[in-house]
Amino acid sequence: MAPADMPAPTSRIGRFLDSDVWASFTRSKLTMLAAALTFVFIAMAVFAGVFAPQNPFNPAELDLLNSRMPPLWDEMGQAPFLLGTDEQGRDIFSAILYGLRISLLVGFLGVAFSATLGITLGLVAGYIGGAVDAVIMRIADIQLTFPAILIALLVDGVAKAVLGGHLDEIMTLSVLVFSIGLSFWVQYARTVRGSVLVEKNKDYIAAARLIGLPAPVIMLRHILPNVLGPVLVIATINLALAIITEATLSFLGTGMPETMPSLGTLIRIGNNYLFSGEWWIVAFPGIALALLVLAINLLGDWLRDALNPRLR
Repeated sequence: MAPADMPAPTSRIGRFLDSDVWASFTRSKLTMLAAALTFVFIAMAVFAGVFAPQNPFNPAELDLLNSRMPPLWDEMGQAPFLLGTDEQGRDIFSAILYGLRISLLVGFLGVAFSATLGITLGLVAGYIGGAVDAVIMRIADIQLTFPAILIALLVDGVAKAVLGGHLDEIMTLSVLVFSIGLSFWVQYARTVRGSVLVEKNKDYIAAARLIGLPAPVIMLRHILPNVLGPVLVIATINLALAIITEATLSFLGTGMPETMPSLGTLIRIGNNYLFSGEWWIVAFPGIALALLVLAINLLGDWLRDALNPRLR
Protein backbone atom coordinates (compact mmCIF):
# COMPACT_ATOMS: atom_id res chain seq x y z
CA MET A 1 0.00 0.00 0.00
CA ALA A 2 1.36 3.40 -0.95
CA PRO A 3 1.88 5.96 1.82
CA ALA A 4 -0.78 8.18 0.27
CA ASP A 5 -3.31 5.36 0.55
CA MET A 6 -2.69 4.68 4.22
CA PRO A 7 -5.48 5.84 6.58
CA ALA A 8 -4.75 8.90 8.66
CA PRO A 9 -4.02 8.23 12.34
CA THR A 10 -7.09 8.49 14.51
CA SER A 11 -7.08 10.97 17.39
CA ARG A 12 -7.79 9.91 20.94
CA ILE A 13 -11.24 11.47 20.75
CA GLY A 14 -11.93 9.59 17.54
CA ARG A 15 -10.81 6.30 19.07
CA PHE A 16 -13.00 6.93 22.09
CA LEU A 17 -16.04 7.69 19.93
CA ASP A 18 -15.44 4.41 18.07
CA SER A 19 -14.99 2.40 21.28
CA ASP A 20 -17.40 -0.05 22.88
CA VAL A 21 -17.61 2.19 25.96
CA TRP A 22 -19.05 5.11 24.00
CA ALA A 23 -21.40 2.79 22.11
CA SER A 24 -22.64 1.39 25.41
CA PHE A 25 -23.16 4.93 26.72
CA THR A 26 -25.20 6.08 23.72
CA ARG A 27 -27.37 2.96 23.82
CA SER A 28 -28.51 3.59 27.40
CA LYS A 29 -30.93 6.50 27.68
CA LEU A 30 -30.96 6.14 31.47
CA THR A 31 -27.18 6.51 31.60
CA MET A 32 -27.28 9.57 29.33
CA LEU A 33 -29.95 11.10 31.56
CA ALA A 34 -27.84 10.38 34.65
CA ALA A 35 -24.77 11.93 33.00
CA ALA A 36 -26.74 15.02 32.00
CA LEU A 37 -28.17 15.38 35.51
CA THR A 38 -24.71 14.99 37.06
CA PHE A 39 -23.30 17.59 34.68
CA VAL A 40 -26.12 20.01 35.55
CA PHE A 41 -25.50 19.57 39.28
CA ILE A 42 -21.76 20.13 38.89
CA ALA A 43 -22.26 23.16 36.63
CA MET A 44 -24.77 24.73 39.02
CA ALA A 45 -22.40 24.13 41.93
CA VAL A 46 -19.40 25.62 40.13
CA PHE A 47 -21.37 28.65 38.93
CA ALA A 48 -23.52 29.00 42.05
CA GLY A 49 -22.69 32.70 42.23
CA VAL A 50 -24.23 33.18 38.78
CA PHE A 51 -27.40 31.08 39.18
CA ALA A 52 -28.20 31.88 42.81
CA PRO A 53 -30.29 35.04 43.42
CA GLN A 54 -28.69 35.37 46.85
CA ASN A 55 -25.41 34.58 48.58
CA PRO A 56 -26.57 32.62 51.66
CA PHE A 57 -23.13 33.01 53.27
CA ASN A 58 -23.31 36.81 53.26
CA PRO A 59 -25.23 38.12 56.30
CA ALA A 60 -25.69 41.49 54.57
CA GLU A 61 -28.00 39.83 52.00
CA LEU A 62 -30.18 38.11 54.62
CA ASP A 63 -33.33 39.63 56.10
CA LEU A 64 -35.16 38.01 59.02
CA LEU A 65 -38.40 39.51 57.73
CA ASN A 66 -38.15 37.04 54.83
CA SER A 67 -37.77 34.00 57.10
CA ARG A 68 -39.85 30.84 56.62
CA MET A 69 -41.48 31.95 53.40
CA PRO A 70 -43.10 29.10 51.43
CA PRO A 71 -42.18 28.29 47.80
CA LEU A 72 -43.07 30.76 45.09
CA TRP A 73 -46.09 28.79 43.82
CA ASP A 74 -47.72 28.99 47.26
CA GLU A 75 -50.11 31.90 47.80
CA MET A 76 -47.82 33.20 50.55
CA GLY A 77 -44.67 32.86 48.44
CA GLN A 78 -42.71 35.85 47.18
CA ALA A 79 -40.17 36.43 44.44
CA PRO A 80 -37.28 35.77 44.08
CA PHE A 81 -37.51 32.93 46.63
CA LEU A 82 -38.37 30.09 44.24
CA LEU A 83 -38.18 27.30 46.83
CA GLY A 84 -38.93 29.40 49.91
CA THR A 85 -36.64 30.52 52.73
CA ASP A 86 -35.37 29.13 56.03
CA GLU A 87 -35.47 30.63 59.52
CA GLN A 88 -32.64 33.05 58.71
CA GLY A 89 -34.30 34.40 55.59
CA ARG A 90 -31.91 32.36 53.45
CA ASP A 91 -33.17 31.48 49.98
CA ILE A 92 -33.46 27.66 49.82
CA PHE A 93 -32.57 27.49 46.12
CA SER A 94 -29.42 29.55 46.67
CA ALA A 95 -28.50 27.52 49.75
CA ILE A 96 -28.88 24.28 47.75
CA LEU A 97 -26.55 25.56 45.02
CA TYR A 98 -23.88 26.60 47.51
CA GLY A 99 -24.47 23.43 49.53
CA LEU A 100 -23.96 21.37 46.37
CA ARG A 101 -20.59 23.06 45.94
CA ILE A 102 -19.51 22.05 49.45
CA SER A 103 -20.85 18.48 49.16
CA LEU A 104 -19.21 17.89 45.78
CA LEU A 105 -15.95 19.45 46.94
CA VAL A 106 -15.80 17.16 49.98
CA GLY A 107 -16.78 14.19 47.83
CA PHE A 108 -14.16 14.77 45.13
CA LEU A 109 -11.37 15.56 47.60
CA GLY A 110 -12.28 12.59 49.77
CA VAL A 111 -12.27 10.23 46.78
CA ALA A 112 -8.97 11.68 45.55
CA PHE A 113 -7.36 11.17 48.96
CA SER A 114 -8.71 7.65 49.47
CA ALA A 115 -7.81 6.62 45.90
CA THR A 116 -4.26 7.94 46.23
CA LEU A 117 -3.75 6.19 49.55
CA GLY A 118 -5.40 2.94 48.47
CA ILE A 119 -3.64 2.73 45.09
CA THR A 120 -0.26 3.40 46.68
CA LEU A 121 -0.72 0.75 49.37
CA GLY A 122 -2.17 -1.71 46.87
CA LEU A 123 0.77 -1.29 44.50
CA VAL A 124 3.28 -1.73 47.32
CA ALA A 125 1.49 -4.72 48.82
CA GLY A 126 1.04 -6.53 45.51
CA TYR A 127 4.47 -5.85 44.05
CA ILE A 128 6.67 -6.29 47.13
CA GLY A 129 4.62 -9.01 48.84
CA GLY A 130 5.87 -10.82 51.90
CA ALA A 131 5.56 -9.19 55.31
CA VAL A 132 4.67 -5.80 53.81
CA ASP A 133 1.72 -7.35 51.96
CA ALA A 134 0.60 -9.22 55.06
CA VAL A 135 0.67 -6.13 57.30
CA ILE A 136 -1.22 -3.90 54.82
CA MET A 137 -3.88 -6.52 54.09
CA ARG A 138 -4.43 -7.34 57.79
CA ILE A 139 -4.98 -3.63 58.49
CA ALA A 140 -7.42 -3.56 55.59
CA ASP A 141 -9.24 -6.65 56.90
CA ILE A 142 -9.58 -5.08 60.35
CA GLN A 143 -10.98 -1.86 58.93
CA LEU A 144 -13.51 -3.79 56.83
CA THR A 145 -15.11 -5.06 60.03
CA PHE A 146 -16.24 -1.52 60.86
CA PRO A 147 -18.82 0.51 58.88
CA ALA A 148 -17.40 3.42 56.91
CA ILE A 149 -19.54 5.95 58.76
CA LEU A 150 -18.20 4.67 62.10
CA ILE A 151 -14.60 5.05 60.88
CA ALA A 152 -15.39 8.56 59.65
CA LEU A 153 -17.00 9.49 62.99
CA LEU A 154 -14.02 8.10 64.91
CA VAL A 155 -11.42 9.89 62.78
CA ASP A 156 -13.45 13.10 62.81
CA GLY A 157 -13.78 13.02 66.60
CA VAL A 158 -10.11 12.27 67.20
CA ALA A 159 -8.97 14.97 64.76
CA LYS A 160 -11.19 17.60 66.37
CA ALA A 161 -10.03 16.56 69.84
CA VAL A 162 -6.39 16.93 68.78
CA LEU A 163 -6.85 20.18 66.86
CA GLY A 164 -9.34 21.73 69.26
CA GLY A 165 -13.11 21.76 69.37
CA HIS A 166 -13.57 25.11 67.61
CA LEU A 167 -12.31 24.82 64.05
CA ASP A 168 -12.82 27.28 61.23
CA GLU A 169 -14.54 26.28 57.99
CA ILE A 170 -11.33 25.33 56.15
CA MET A 171 -10.08 23.13 59.00
CA THR A 172 -13.48 21.49 59.31
CA LEU A 173 -13.46 20.80 55.57
CA SER A 174 -9.97 19.31 55.81
CA VAL A 175 -10.95 17.06 58.73
CA LEU A 176 -14.00 15.84 56.79
CA VAL A 177 -11.92 15.02 53.71
CA PHE A 178 -9.34 13.21 55.85
CA SER A 179 -11.94 11.16 57.73
CA ILE A 180 -13.84 10.21 54.57
CA GLY A 181 -10.62 9.36 52.74
CA LEU A 182 -9.52 7.00 55.51
CA SER A 183 -12.92 5.30 55.38
CA PHE A 184 -12.73 4.14 51.75
CA TRP A 185 -9.07 3.39 50.91
CA VAL A 186 -9.45 -0.36 51.55
CA GLN A 187 -11.46 -1.05 48.39
CA TYR A 188 -8.81 0.56 46.20
CA ALA A 189 -5.96 -1.24 47.96
CA ARG A 190 -7.53 -4.71 47.68
CA THR A 191 -8.53 -4.23 44.05
CA VAL A 192 -5.16 -2.84 42.97
CA ARG A 193 -3.29 -5.53 44.90
CA GLY A 194 -5.21 -8.30 43.13
CA SER A 195 -4.51 -6.76 39.71
CA VAL A 196 -0.81 -6.25 40.54
CA LEU A 197 -0.45 -9.92 41.52
CA VAL A 198 -1.59 -10.82 38.01
CA GLU A 199 0.35 -8.14 36.11
CA LYS A 200 3.72 -8.54 37.82
CA ASN A 201 4.15 -12.08 36.45
CA LYS A 202 3.73 -11.04 32.82
CA ASP A 203 6.52 -10.79 30.28
CA TYR A 204 6.58 -6.99 29.98
CA ILE A 205 7.26 -6.67 33.73
CA ALA A 206 10.05 -9.24 33.46
CA ALA A 207 11.52 -7.24 30.58
CA ALA A 208 11.34 -4.03 32.63
CA ARG A 209 13.20 -5.72 35.48
CA LEU A 210 15.75 -7.12 33.05
CA ILE A 211 16.74 -3.68 31.77
CA GLY A 212 17.21 -2.50 35.34
CA LEU A 213 14.19 -0.24 35.93
CA PRO A 214 13.63 0.48 39.65
CA ALA A 215 10.53 -0.87 41.37
CA PRO A 216 8.76 2.54 41.75
CA VAL A 217 9.11 3.20 38.00
CA ILE A 218 7.77 -0.24 37.13
CA MET A 219 4.80 0.18 39.47
CA LEU A 220 3.87 3.69 38.32
CA ARG A 221 4.74 3.57 34.62
CA HIS A 222 3.93 -0.02 33.65
CA ILE A 223 1.58 -1.62 36.19
CA LEU A 224 -0.58 1.33 37.28
CA PRO A 225 -2.03 2.13 33.80
CA ASN A 226 -3.21 -1.49 33.48
CA VAL A 227 -5.16 -1.46 36.76
CA LEU A 228 -6.94 1.90 36.41
CA GLY A 229 -10.13 0.45 34.91
CA PRO A 230 -11.48 -1.10 38.13
CA VAL A 231 -10.17 1.89 40.11
CA LEU A 232 -12.23 4.28 37.98
CA VAL A 233 -15.38 2.28 38.67
CA ILE A 234 -14.69 2.23 42.41
CA ALA A 235 -13.99 5.98 42.41
CA THR A 236 -17.29 6.76 40.68
CA ILE A 237 -19.31 4.67 43.13
CA ASN A 238 -17.33 5.95 46.11
CA LEU A 239 -18.04 9.55 45.08
CA ALA A 240 -21.71 8.95 45.85
CA LEU A 241 -20.77 7.17 49.10
CA ALA A 242 -18.48 10.04 50.10
CA ILE A 243 -21.26 12.58 49.51
CA ILE A 244 -23.68 10.47 51.57
CA THR A 245 -21.09 10.07 54.34
CA GLU A 246 -20.47 13.82 54.46
CA ALA A 247 -24.22 14.47 54.54
CA THR A 248 -24.61 11.96 57.39
CA LEU A 249 -21.80 13.53 59.40
CA SER A 250 -23.24 17.01 58.83
CA PHE A 251 -26.73 15.80 59.75
CA LEU A 252 -25.33 14.39 63.00
CA GLY A 253 -23.72 17.75 63.76
CA THR A 254 -20.07 16.74 63.23
CA GLY A 255 -19.74 17.98 59.65
CA MET A 256 -19.88 21.40 58.05
CA PRO A 257 -21.10 24.31 60.23
CA GLU A 258 -24.23 26.35 59.57
CA THR A 259 -22.12 29.26 58.34
CA MET A 260 -20.88 27.11 55.45
CA PRO A 261 -23.66 24.54 55.02
CA SER A 262 -23.50 21.46 52.83
CA LEU A 263 -26.62 19.58 51.76
CA GLY A 264 -26.40 17.49 54.93
CA THR A 265 -26.25 20.61 57.09
CA LEU A 266 -29.27 22.07 55.28
CA ILE A 267 -31.22 18.86 55.90
CA ARG A 268 -30.27 18.96 59.60
CA ILE A 269 -31.42 22.58 59.86
CA GLY A 270 -34.67 21.88 58.03
CA ASN A 271 -35.41 18.81 60.14
CA ASN A 272 -35.96 21.08 63.14
CA TYR A 273 -38.88 22.76 61.35
CA LEU A 274 -40.40 19.73 59.62
CA PHE A 275 -43.24 19.23 62.09
CA SER A 276 -44.01 22.94 62.39
CA GLY A 277 -45.21 23.11 58.78
CA GLU A 278 -42.11 24.49 57.02
CA TRP A 279 -41.58 21.27 55.04
CA TRP A 280 -39.73 22.96 52.18
CA ILE A 281 -36.68 23.73 54.35
CA VAL A 282 -35.80 20.02 54.55
CA ALA A 283 -37.61 18.61 51.49
CA PHE A 284 -35.78 20.38 48.68
CA PRO A 285 -32.20 19.83 49.99
CA GLY A 286 -33.14 16.18 50.57
CA ILE A 287 -34.46 15.83 47.02
CA ALA A 288 -31.33 17.46 45.60
CA LEU A 289 -29.09 15.10 47.59
CA ALA A 290 -31.10 12.05 46.52
CA LEU A 291 -31.03 13.01 42.83
CA LEU A 292 -27.29 13.73 42.90
CA VAL A 293 -26.42 10.41 44.55
CA LEU A 294 -28.80 8.48 42.29
CA ALA A 295 -27.31 10.00 39.14
CA ILE A 296 -23.73 9.24 40.23
CA ASN A 297 -24.67 5.68 41.21
CA LEU A 298 -26.27 5.09 37.82
CA LEU A 299 -23.09 6.30 36.13
CA GLY A 300 -21.03 3.99 38.33
CA ASP A 301 -23.23 1.00 37.49
CA TRP A 302 -22.94 1.72 33.77
CA LEU A 303 -19.19 2.21 33.96
CA ARG A 304 -18.79 -1.10 35.82
CA ASP A 305 -20.70 -2.94 33.09
CA ALA A 306 -19.03 -1.05 30.23
CA LEU A 307 -15.52 -1.86 31.44
CA ASN A 308 -16.31 -5.49 32.20
CA PRO A 309 -14.84 -7.58 29.32
CA ARG A 310 -17.20 -10.48 30.08
CA LEU A 311 -20.22 -8.33 29.17
CA ARG A 312 -18.86 -7.09 25.83
